Amino acid sequence: MAENRITRDGPDRLSIDSAPVRRMHAVVAFASLPLFLGALLSDLAYASSFQVQWTNFADWLNAGGLALAVLALVWAVLAELLSRPRHPPGRRWLHAALLAVTVVLGLVNAFVHAKDGWAAMPAATVLSLCVLVVAAAASVVGLTHFGRKVAA
Repeated sequence: MAENRITRDGPDRLSIDSAPVRRMHAVVAFASLPLFLGALLSDLAYASSFQVQWTNFADWLNAGGLALAVLALVWAVLAELLSRPRHPPGRRWLHAALLAVTVVLGLVNAFVHAKDGWAAMPAATVLSLCVLVVAAAASVVGLTHFGRKVAA
């Protein structure tokens, strides 16, 4: 049960390698997925209804997912740099790399959504689908790595 405690490395320093900190990173990394899904569904609703508010809604959902993905990316990079290696060397940075691709595609998607109404289509829908797929892959990789340790 020692793994479930918050450990301290020094005076008043929380360890980034503790189980509660890793669990919180998993929550933050997974939280952008529903927002990117909502952006895709909003793009599909706009494509079928031509109500411009759907593309505005998709833009805001994409911005929220992008903010959470950036936070998860920074957290993942810091965790890999500051913690003991928990993953095999070949897959150690895969989660951070997928989050970086998610952030880049999400940023491009935000720029495409900034266009006026129908000018964003169909590129916005395709980019929203790509962002969702990469974010889902990052979530799967992050959750499968959660808690695994390298054999010593």
